[in-house]
Amino acid sequence: MVRLARGMGGTADPGEPAGAEPAVRDRIRVLHVLPAPNGTTQYVDQMIGAAAPEIVIRTFSWPRAVFGAYDVLHVHWPELLVRQRTWVGRLVDVALAYTLLLRLELTETPVVRTAHDATSHESRHRLVRSVLATLDRRAALWIRLDPTTSLPPGVRSVTIPHGHYRSVFPPDPGSRAEPGRLVLFGQIRRNAGIERLLDVFRAVNDPVMRLTVVGTSLDPTLADRVGAVAAADYRIEARLGPVPDDVLAGEVRRAELVVLPSLETHGSGAALLALSLDRPVLVPRSAATDALAREVGEGWVIMFDRVLQPADLLRAVAVARMTRERGRRPHLGARDWEQVGRRHAEAYRKVVPHLAGR
Repeated sequence: MVRLARGMGGTADPGEPAGAEPAVRDRIRVLHVLPAPNGTTQYVDQMIGAAAPEIVIRTFSWPRAVFGAYDVLHVHWPELLVRQRTWVGRLVDVALAYTLLLRLELTETPVVRTAHDATSHESRHRLVRSVLATLDRRAALWIRLDPTTSLPPGVRSVTIPHGHYRSVFPPDPGSRAEPGRLVLFGQIRRNAGIERLLDVFRAVNDPVMRLTVVGTSLDPTLADRVGAVAAADYRIEARLGPVPDDVLAGEVRRAELVVLPSLETHGSGAALLALSLDRPVLVPRSAATDALAREVGEGWVIMFDRVLQPADLLRAVAVARMTRERGRRPHLGARDWEQVGRRHAEAYRKVVPHLAGR
């Protein structure tokens, strides 16, 4: 989503150069199942930037996972291990994943698992499902992003909230919300509620209202549909494709309201980005969004029930306007990245207590 500045605390060790081991022997080495930073905005940047001084962060590659030196394997989205689309590629990934599981067993390396979203793997290929279920069972500790996230019964867990983005995007006194402007951003998927939002927005007969859709779609048919609707309604703008951070922040700041019609993940980075930029969000009602609304303060998290309706949009715009006029920022103090990094370090010490004083 967004990139955090490096050098906030822990050490990134993407290359494992020769002779690096003595420098890190007194620290806990954590291998994240996340790709290395590549100049775009990724969650891995947040984990590197927020790491406590005693934590050495290593990012994922198969040689490092099977043969590298690390004390903890931290799994975020386990499907990244078996993401090949062809059946041959999937079989190779499954074989590598089973090799990794064997290495974890033989070396007694603990697994920490962050539940970013639902943990069910029912829709996947049988072999893939088996690998992911086995990895979940090996987790010594689960991290959930909010206390409402459901976890497998009987597991050991801690709650560490997703950090905010205020350190990346400080307040911009020159930015102004445009009356009636809405924005939806993120990955454009069929289950993200984008088509319903387009239909609902077009049903709102208000010439002042505007909707900007910003994001990347891997579904050409859906992208064509969004583009066709935007071409047919002058109030809708579609910016489909990769967008730099500053451009995305500018689009969010232009809006009175950020609409996330299908907020599936717990501790949503999209919602936190909007709130970090002092823009209210409209989201489906759930235990997670209810908890977020209580945390950040009145008027910042506006919820609708079941299926989005035109009246929900109009009500949300009115609430967002009143919230902005109060002149108060949402409460995000519990999501400071220094705290997030410190709590992750505490979590790692729980699973490798014998290394804490190494």
